[in-house]
Amino acid sequence: MTEGSAPPPPPGPPGRPAVRRAPDLTGLTYAETGATWEDTAPPPGYRALRVSTVLGSGDAVFRAAAAALMEWRMHRAMGVRVTKGATRAGRAAPGAEVTVGLGVGPLRVYGPCRVVWTAEGERLAGWAYGTLPGHPVSGEEAFLVSRDGAGPDAAVVLTVRAFSRPRTWWTRAAGPLLRWFQRAYARRCGQVLRRVAGGDGSVRGGRDGRG
Repeated sequence: MTEGSAPPPPPGPPGRPAVRRAPDLTGLTYAETGATWEDTAPPPGYRALRVSTVLGSGDAVFRAAAAALMEWRMHRAMGVRVTKGATRAGRAAPGAEVTVGLGVGPLRVYGPCRVVWTAEGERLAGWAYGTLPGHPVSGEEAFLVSRDGAGPDAAVVLTVRAFSRPRTWWTRAAGPLLRWFQRAYARRCGQVLRRVAGGDGSVRGGRDGRG
């Protein structure tokens, strides 16, 4: 779906909060908007990414990690520049358009995105953004903090999941290097959020495959 208004959000399944979707889906560079929330196989022609990192355990770690993620503090702590729209109420919001910058000096690469969904609950919080024209890849990336279990000391996990494909000549030419960078970035997200949230965990693993 690339144009028109988003459909009403469906009720979340047991243990998951209802998702809030962006009201305007026009202009995105891919059609499968919101697929990262469903966590299904990637659309045909896209490559999937999933990396999970244990941040720590307990309610305090979950709340600290969720707040840092929703308020863009994880991204900023990584040195990612987040501009244009990200400061609205200081939180990720459906429909907010942002430009993220990765790299240093003349090697910094900018990617315009729009937040396509957010979700916040007692056991899960997160959001995803999708690519806009000018981004070097096409697709969607989600960041989710969740409690992995029912007890008060259940592990708190950050999961980065995405589907993407190259959109420019140089991202196509990068081949496996692009996938390596995407995986390294996802792992770095977990390391930084663990530090920000005051937890102590490890990278659990992930998968990387072709749709």
